[in-house]
Amino acid sequence: MDPQQRLLLEASWEAMEQAGIDPTTVRGSQTGVFAGLIPQAYGPRLHENAAADTEGYVLTGTSGSVASGRISYTFGFEGPAVSVDTACSSSLVALHLACQALRAGECSMALAGGVTVMSSPGAFVEFSRQRGLAADGHCKAFSAAADGTGWGEGVGMLLVERLSDARRNGHRVLAVVRGSAVNQDGASNGLTAPNGPSQQRVIRQALANAGLSAGDVDAVEAHGTGTTLGDPIEAQALLATYGQDRAGEGPLWLGSVKSNVGHTQAAAGVAGVIKMVMALRNGLLPRTLHVDEPSPHVDWSAGAVQLLTETVPWPGGEGRLRRAGVSSFGVSGTNAHVILEEAPAHNIPSDTPADDVPGGPPAGEDAGSGEEAAAGSPGVWPWLVSAKSQPALRAQAQALHAHLTDHPGLDLADVGYTLAHARAVFDHRATLIAADRDTFLQALQALAAGEPHPAVIHSSAPGGTGTGEAAGKTAFICSGQGTQRPGMAHGLYHTHPVFAAALNDICTHLDPHLDHPLLPLLTQDPNTQDTTTLEEAAALLQQTRYAQPALFAFQVALHRLLTDGYHITPHYYAGHSLGEITAAHLAGILTLTDATTLITQRATLMQTMPPAP
Repeated sequence: MDPQQRLLLEASWEAMEQAGIDPTTVRGSQTGVFAGLIPQAYGPRLHENAAADTEGYVLTGTSGSVASGRISYTFGFEGPAVSVDTACSSSLVALHLACQALRAGECSMALAGGVTVMSSPGAFVEFSRQRGLAADGHCKAFSAAADGTGWGEGVGMLLVERLSDARRNGHRVLAVVRGSAVNQDGASNGLTAPNGPSQQRVIRQALANAGLSAGDVDAVEAHGTGTTLGDPIEAQALLATYGQDRAGEGPLWLGSVKSNVGHTQAAAGVAGVIKMVMALRNGLLPRTLHVDEPSPHVDWSAGAVQLLTETVPWPGGEGRLRRAGVSSFGVSGTNAHVILEEAPAHNIPSDTPADDVPGGPPAGEDAGSGEEAAAGSPGVWPWLVSAKSQPALRAQAQALHAHLTDHPGLDLADVGYTLAHARAVFDHRATLIAADRDTFLQALQALAAGEPHPAVIHSSAPGGTGTGEAAGKTAFICSGQGTQRPGMAHGLYHTHPVFAAALNDICTHLDPHLDHPLLPLLTQDPNTQDTTTLEEAAALLQQTRYAQPALFAFQVALHRLLTDGYHITPHYYAGHSLGEITAAHLAGILTLTDATTLITQRATLMQTMPPAP
């Protein structure tokens, strides 16, 4: 298989996870794939003899069209899958096509990007014959010292969704594609030569598509390859478009990521997009490297365009939205220009699961009210880590340790939620349970080293298929009398609305059969200084007529939390003593009314029995 196909698969998986989406949950969805790549001379040609272990795989393993189709096949996407080869503009054209498909309703989400792996030296040889390569391998974009381009390799994938859908689905928005355009050089002064007027037209078309004027855009990530022919043509096109009518808006800042990573060809456009998204997020426009002085072949006085020879602050929140253009021009003559806009403020609704614990209250809320709200969040969090092998599990732990170290302000509950709901579950698993960041760091370090730690629980999917789907089944066992205690539901009641609502409902059914309301016995603070109240509750719960209804209520509410809040569905129910009745209700054999009547009558009868000798 061409490594370009494998890298696209890996980057697509990571893009989904970065968006907070478990890749296994979108199988069968109308998700599209738009992948830019240039076929490389990888492996034998179709008419050549292949090794015995690769026979029958050369066609699919090296075909550019299969690169996008393989992603859709692997993930189970049913939207359009399109491979794009317009040479160096491939990935930006792919993004443009993805946005068009979203607007047309052809897909609900789309992966767009590109990849380049130079598996043969052909591009080096051919371009050197055209005298287009820099002697030192550095792209000196728009510099007086520019002497050619320098090749690079890379992969990048973006997950694109309609803004309204992203906000409704609670997906974090990194930036908005405000507008885009694609055109062709046509009959210009040479098949491979850049065409300045065509570049101007594609920029103006993108601005019109975005409903913006040139002064509304702060910076442009240029194609900027560092060639003596292409850079001056592009700079003049930018001066003629973005460099005009900028009164009061300051100059257009101009840079090129190729000075950092080289010309990644089919991945060059997506590299520029990623750079500008990161610039928006960090509030900084990074400088372009290897610029001794601006190219003398450009009349820089013709417009307000300034090279980013130093890092420039780019803060948000100053009364106008920050925007950047990204250009990508192919040797084929196909030009693309995309305009990015900073993400809208508060782009994730506060009541979405992204701000929530499964089964817990939305951000800023509590299941109770008044004094109950002071209970706060639970102090212990589970973090779930899984992989397809033990070495991969240790690598996952190492990566998570590094991420937690680099981001000390991460909320522990948010991390736990993401690991549980936005990551696929595989056969080799570990659960980390801790109350503070230091313990999580120590547990991750131990897991990465393959060492035991009291906060780490190892598990595996019995008879697993490699996808986390266990061949074994799940059973819920309901206990009998003996584990009751005052305030046993306090923590869950004040932090998980699903549990609280269930407990309220069950106690409403139980209380008519009891002399004392059950809810206060279960939800009072076990750490209260009012020892008299605790002693009274303990005395009541020592009586069978209260102990058994209390345990029934607690277990049924816990079941609702697990099934409705955490979406855990058992295959079997079983129980001991009063747990048999609880299990019968949970399995749907007894209604809640029948079960509460049976539980209270049984408990009252047992209360009247003489004590055992």
